[in-house]
Amino acid sequence: MATHSAERTTLARLPSGIAVETTIHRYRGERSGPTIYMQAAQHGREVNGVEVLRRVHDRLATVGLAGEVIAVPVADPLTFDRVSYTTPEVLDSVNANMNRSWPGDSDGTLHERMAATLWSEAREADAIVDLHTGSPDMLTHVVFMKGNEESRALAAAFGSDLLLAERAGEEANEEWDRRGFDGKLRVAATRAGIPSITPELAHNKQLVESAVEAGVEGTLNVLHDRGVLSGEPEPAGKRRLARNHLGRVTADDSGLFRADPDLELGAEITAGTHMGTVYDPTSYEVLQEAVADRDGILYALTKEATVTGGEKLANVALPLED
Repeated sequence: MATHSAERTTLARLPSGIAVETTIHRYRGERSGPTIYMQAAQHGREVNGVEVLRRVHDRLATVGLAGEVIAVPVADPLTFDRVSYTTPEVLDSVNANMNRSWPGDSDGTLHERMAATLWSEAREADAIVDLHTGSPDMLTHVVFMKGNEESRALAAAFGSDLLLAERAGEEANEEWDRRGFDGKLRVAATRAGIPSITPELAHNKQLVESAVEAGVEGTLNVLHDRGVLSGEPEPAGKRRLARNHLGRVTADDSGLFRADPDLELGAEITAGTHMGTVYDPTSYEVLQEAVADRDGILYALTKEATVTGGEKLANVALPLED
């Protein structure tokens, strides 16, 4: 049987001297094997990953393991307590989003220090699973760094309808580079030679059973695939390969957005497909008939009706040859 320990760890300190702490779980097997690092809730509103790791804990506590699993259910307690995506500017004006500050800096900003503390655990791993969740209007998918075959294999083992290859560094276009994706855990880890994936489970702020189940099954599949658990993985989903390219359909102006009721997430659409209508809620004037600008796979569609100019209405991924 695996041995389990849970250790409270200080990630950084607030100006008042109060420690920002989290819990790191370790599961050590009786046989030699790889080390897998898993974490959730870098973004505090993304709670389904926390429940995933709780259920995986129940499984790991009752079976034999090879190697070691390190699990951090709440990677960013500050955003978790605020049910938010970022911290207030007063705490970290440079890196409000923790997932832009990896591998961190022990002498840097608050989030850089937090990332550096967790990186000291993650950097020796043989694979990394960074659990995230999106909106209710998003298709569950797994993201990996484009061109890294080991990470792609890890994504396939997790299993989902959609596998998204995301560019970084010199391969990224200007818009992508401006968003600082080089500081994502997945990118920093892949560049350090560690196969890494980011499963994006649907839904946030609520524990949604279908999202949690997808996360548990995928995480256990990774552990089977890497030989930490005995037996073969049983990945579900179509596992279609596509490129994440910021293929967004955006609002030309502010107003109310009525998504086309005939659209379904996961559908393969063509350029010109009608996404929905933006209209002025006071005059009823139609401001925009939103359409897709290219062929691809629809994996996110905004259902929250009130939108501002420039806001995302839909995401379309570009299919890749397998």
